[in-house]
Amino acid sequence: MKQPLANILPVAPTPFHPDGRVDEDGMRRVIDCMIDQGVDAICILANYSEQFLLSDEERTLLMRLSLEHAAGRVPVIVTTSHFSTQIATERAKLAQSMGASMIMMMPPYHGSGLYPAPQGIFEHFEAVNRAISIPVMVQDAPLSGVTLPVELLARLARELENVSYFKIECPFAADKLAALIEAAGEHILGPFDGEEAVTLLADLDAGATGTMTSAMFPEKIRPIVVEHRAGNTAAALEQWQKCLPLINHENRQCGLRAAKVIFKEGGVIRSDHVRHPLKPMSERTRSRLLQLARDLDVMALKWGK
Repeated sequence: MKQPLANILPVAPTPFHPDGRVDEDGMRRVIDCMIDQGVDAICILANYSEQFLLSDEERTLLMRLSLEHAAGRVPVIVTTSHFSTQIATERAKLAQSMGASMIMMMPPYHGSGLYPAPQGIFEHFEAVNRAISIPVMVQDAPLSGVTLPVELLARLARELENVSYFKIECPFAADKLAALIEAAGEHILGPFDGEEAVTLLADLDAGATGTMTSAMFPEKIRPIVVEHRAGNTAAALEQWQKCLPLINHENRQCGLRAAKVIFKEGGVIRSDHVRHPLKPMSERTRSRLLQLARDLDVMALKWGK
C-alpha cells in the first residue's frame, strides 16, 4: 500500500447455505457488493464474519477465494487472531503469501480469564511482526476480556515496525484514541474505531482516521469520515445523525446478523443463515431493521435485484 488506509474498511459477512455449508458464490457476491458500496478495503474472517464458527479448512478456502476474487480492486485485511502465538504467526504468514494487504489481530485470549500478562501480549505481536512485512492492526475489543493499556499499545506501535493500525472499540474509545495518538502518534498510520460506528463522531473528534463497520451500509457511513477529515464537521454531524438510528439498532439489537439480513433481502446472498449456537433474528427485530434500512435507501437492499 502506497498510502495509509483510511475512511471505511468494513467486515465482510460469511454467507452460508441454509444447511450451514459455506456459500462460495455468495462470498464472491459479497465482495462485489462491498466494492460497489465504495469501501476503502475489506476485512475478512473477523468476528462479524463468524470466524469463531469456521474450521481451519474453511478459513483457508474463504481467504483464498476472497483474495482471488477481489483481485486487487481494493485491499483485503485478513483477521488472524489465535491464542497460540505459533498458530497466529502461521496464519499471518499464510495471509501475506496469498496477497493480504494487512492482518488484524486481537490479543491472545481464551475465554475472559485466560490471557497472558502484558509482556506476553507484546511477545505475541512481536513474533507475528517478525514473520511478515505487511501492516498489523491491533483490535482492542471487550470481547477478549483483555485490558490493553495505552502504554502497552503505544509500545507495540513504537517498537514493532508493522504494528501501525489500531481498532479501538472499548468503552470510552475516544479518550483512549486521543491518548494513544498523543503517546505514539508518528508510529500510528491508522487510528480506527469500530462497534458499527456507534461512537464514530466522538472518535473522529479524538483523531480517528477511519472506521471498521459491518458491510451493511458503508456507502452511508463513509461520508461521515470523509467530511470530518476535510474539516466539514457540520456535514459530518448531519450525516451521522441520519445514520445513527440504523447504526444503533444494528449495534444494540442485531449484531452480526444485520448485514446478512440486509444482504439476503437485497439479493446479494441467498440465505441469512448463522451457524448454531447463534440464533436467527426475531421477526420483530428484523422488521425494524428493514424499515430503518429502507428509510436510508441502503444500497445492499437493491444491489442484487
